[in-house]
Amino acid sequence: MNLTRRHLITQGATALATSLTLTTPLPLIAKPPTPTKLLFDTDIGSDIDDAVALAYLLMQPSINLLGITTVTGEARKRAALASRLLELAGQTVPIFPGFEAPREIATRQPIAQQAVKLSLAQLLGTDQPHNPEAAIDFMADTIQAHPFEITLLAVGPFTNVARLFEKYPDVSRLLKSLVIMGGKYSDYPTPWGPSEWNGIIDPAATALMFTKAQCPIRAFGLDITWQVSMDAQQVSRAFATHPLLREVRRWSEIWFAERDALHFHDPLAAVSLVDPTVCTYKYGQVAVNLSTGRAGFTEFVAANPEGATASDRPLVEVATSVSADQFFDQYFAPFTPPAISGPS
Repeated sequence: MNLTRRHLITQGATALATSLTLTTPLPLIAKPPTPTKLLFDTDIGSDIDDAVALAYLLMQPSINLLGITTVTGEARKRAALASRLLELAGQTVPIFPGFEAPREIATRQPIAQQAVKLSLAQLLGTDQPHNPEAAIDFMADTIQAHPFEITLLAVGPFTNVARLFEKYPDVSRLLKSLVIMGGKYSDYPTPWGPSEWNGIIDPAATALMFTKAQCPIRAFGLDITWQVSMDAQQVSRAFATHPLLREVRRWSEIWFAERDALHFHDPLAAVSLVDPTVCTYKYGQVAVNLSTGRAGFTEFVAANPEGATASDRPLVEVATSVSADQFFDQYFAPFTPPAISGPS
């Protein structure tokens, strides 16, 4: 047999490949985690923490934001605020203004105060009529297009969520999870006793949401989110590092004109999507009081997640403690440029 140089090289390479295959396991290349598909329902424009949460979601690579819906008074101006942050983040995401009025009571949140910080061009068209049912249909269509993949993060009054579950009774079964900031689930002291704003703005919607939901629910109450805060000076320093945060800081001037602290209510719920270990949790049942004087108050009864429940509804996973340092590390991480190593 006539062996050529080419034949020897080819034969040697084949033997080496065979040897590697038989004796040396190749290192596994870890696939990056699949981003969380997210719908975000928000009353951005009142408490500044909604904008703080949206800025984080837009910067977090493990979040795939599929759409935004807004709720309560001046929902179109709230949509314009969300659109401004999307513009700064260089992203295009569908935004639908949803319901402005509660189901059964008069509105207690008629305006979006922070919209005064937007230009006339950014507010163009916000006085035009809109169909809030379009927001509900968009939510349902998106969930149905991605069954068991979408997390619905609701951080405003629950009017849109309740209408979604009412109009599409089976849609909540298709959600991966419902994550909310709302209610109060312990006796931890806050200035408003057992009440919480999102819960009491539309008590009937809060009750319907908990009653109709047929998916895993994780709830962050005021008793926990109240424990994570910054004062105006801290916000001014921490929010100076990135264009999105600088815009939110500009809007926060209205907030701090009447208050001395920013509590990270909604951002805590948002960060939990990426790192749920920022909090500890208990499972239990949530009931919503609809009696006069306590309408919208939540009542939590802890239960064993393996045990029997009082109804066929899923148990609610309620946050019971928070690591503030871990939360702040996680929140600001996407806004911090990676360190560049110098020559060794």
